[in-house]
Order: sequence, then structure tokens, then C-alpha cells
Amino acid sequence: MQPLKGKVAVVAGATRGAGRGIACMLGEAGATVYCTGRSVRGKPSPLNRPETIEETADMVTARGGIGLWAQVDHTQPEQVKSLFERVKEEQNGRLDILVNNIPGDLFLHVTSGLQWATPFWGLPLQNGLQMQLHGIHTHIITSYYGVPLMVERGEGLVIEVTDGNSLEYRGTLYYDLAKVSAIRLAFAMSIELRKYNIAVVAVTPGYLRSEAMLEKFGVTENNWQDGIKKDPDFANSETPFYIGRAVVALASDPNVMKKTGRALCSCSLALEYGFTDIDGRQPVTYRGEGVFNESGFVVVQDK
Repeated sequence: MQPLKGKVAVVAGATRGAGRGIACMLGEAGATVYCTGRSVRGKPSPLNRPETIEETADMVTARGGIGLWAQVDHTQPEQVKSLFERVKEEQNGRLDILVNNIPGDLFLHVTSGLQWATPFWGLPLQNGLQMQLHGIHTHIITSYYGVPLMVERGEGLVIEVTDGNSLEYRGTLYYDLAKVSAIRLAFAMSIELRKYNIAVVAVTPGYLRSEAMLEKFGVTENNWQDGIKKDPDFANSETPFYIGRAVVALASDPNVMKKTGRALCSCSLALEYGFTDIDGRQPVTYRGEGVFNESGFVVVQDK
């Protein structure tokens, strides 16, 4: 069964990690998925990692969807505008799902050796500003050009991928500002888009077992449990496909508008919708939903 067959999705930042996992699971559900990012074969991004958007598109197709790729630097408005002009032309104006997953934190981690105990004035200012550019400005730019396709049809789902489903401090100012801003961005967009029947939610993975994290622990997906020796919390980690299945569950839910404006997590959505990670587990890191109300922002725990 492919609940999203005929649906069209754009996953911005689909080269690796959560973006790749989301794109693949959307493909497994039958969607046509545009996988965007900077890394293509023979021309990696400044991160200089081996994964490419072509590979992700191939993985989407292999799982039963239609995988397409587009090399896009989402900090460049004209490139983003061209992307959605292409989508509009090729899909007769249809866009059902937009995933904003450009992760500015990777820029800081890789280029500055981010130290969680270092105060913001002790970190390179340019790197901190670049994190906001990549982690938030790209989301705004992408939604600016993508959302109008949804408005024209009067339906859609926008996903803001973040870290955490609360407003608690995340260890360092630049990282915290970008991740909390994604939650607020989802809420603000939800207010403006509610009347167009477009749901907007922030979704966080838990302890993500991404390609980079596997390398950090010196393990592969086949023997990832060996990483528990270095960090006991790694036992509760999840693959990038877990948040992918969370996005599929939301996109398949006819009542998803009830969740618009909220901050959600893969593990709580797994319990609610009854899906598992690809290894059959239901790891739990975060719980509940972050909700804005008249009292501010609260996290409503699972019942």
C-alpha cells in the first residue's frame, strides 16, 4: 500500500541524514520526491562528504517512489525560485509536501569544532551567523517560493525539521537560536496558512544515527550497538528513516490540520500512529507535543 501515491514532495536538504531518511520514506509511500541539496557526483558541498542528492533520488525510486534531484543552494533565492518553477511546470502546479531540512548546525560542527561549553563570544562570529543563514534563512526562502503552489490548490503540509520539541536551552546560543527559531517559524506560518488548509509543523528526530554519527562512533548500521560502549544513550538512537516514517504518517493523516503549529517528535508520533523504525524498534528520546497557547508554550506529554 502506498498512501502517498500521486503526491508531490520537495525535501530541501535531502543529501544525507534526516533529509535522506524523509525522502526515502516518502518514496516508499509512493510519492514523487524532489531531492535538493548542494552535493552532486564529482562536486561535493564544502562539507566534503561522499553522499549526493543523485544517490538519494535513486534510493527514493528503489523504494517505489519517483525520485528526482535538483542541485540547489537554498541560501540563493534565485536558485530556489527556479526549483519551484520547475516543480510547477513538471507537476502541473502540484506540491503537497514541503520539508525544510537545511541544517545550519553541520556548518558549525564541521568548520569550527563546536564546543558546547564555549560561550557565544568564544566561537567564530561568522560561523554563528552562517548557522542562522543556513538553518533559518534557507527555510524562509524555500517556503517563500514553495508555499504559493500549495495556496493555489488550497491544501498542503510544511515540515520544519528541528532539534527538540520544547523551548529549553540547547547548549550554545547559535545552535539554540536556529533550532528554536524553526519551531517558532512553524507556528507563525501555521497562523497565516490555516485559512488555506495548509498544515505547518516542526518535527524533531531523537538521537539520530546519521552517516556522520556512525562515523563518529566508528561503527556502521550493521554493528551500531558497539557505539553504546562509548555512549550508553546511543542505545536509544534511531535511524533517519524513523523521522521519515513520522513525516509519512503526518502526510497521510486526513486530520493533520489538528496538529498545525505544533512541535512534534518522531517517537511520540510513532506511538500515536503505530509505526516503528526500520529495525522494528520504537526508540524514545523526546516525548509529547510542544503547543503554543494563551499561556505561552508548553509541552503536552503523551498520555
